[in-house]
Amino acid sequence: MDRAQKREFVTTMNEVFSNAGAVVVSHYTGLTVSDMGELRSQMREAGGTVKVAKNSLAKLALQGTEVEHISDLFTGQTVICYSEDPVTAPKIAVEFSKKNEKLVILGGAMGSDNLDVNGVKALASLPSLDELRAKIVGMVSTPATRVATVVAAPATQLARVIGAYAKKDEAA
Repeated sequence: MDRAQKREFVTTMNEVFSNAGAVVVSHYTGLTVSDMGELRSQMREAGGTVKVAKNSLAKLALQGTEVEHISDLFTGQTVICYSEDPVTAPKIAVEFSKKNEKLVILGGAMGSDNLDVNGVKALASLPSLDELRAKIVGMVSTPATRVATVVAAPATQLARVIGAYAKKDEAA
């Protein structure tokens, strides 16, 4: 990378760190290329991104952002997972690290909050934004269904009574 590319990378990553809902920093020593490809594809499908960055460039990119406090995590071979949704990146990273022990989660950040390993795991256990939306829609539509059932119940009972009288008249 020449100076211009490095400068562009730092600017891009600074913007990413400023806008990300959550950032997870992990060690990836020993992961194969196919393992990294699998992590990247899982993260991309969920709406997140995985970046391998030189630590010195990542630390420069962190300057001036509210996640600057995680700069001490950038030692050794690190990979950065981030997403706009605060749950997506931690969830995929934790799930992947359970299957592949070579991905070691160091910590991360959610806004100005510093997350240790347990914080990242706790964040990963929360439902994603899409899951929350589905639950809210379900909760909103359930009362409407109940109202329709209650309103339709008297009409159903009336129809049964009329049907019973009709059968009684036919039998007589």
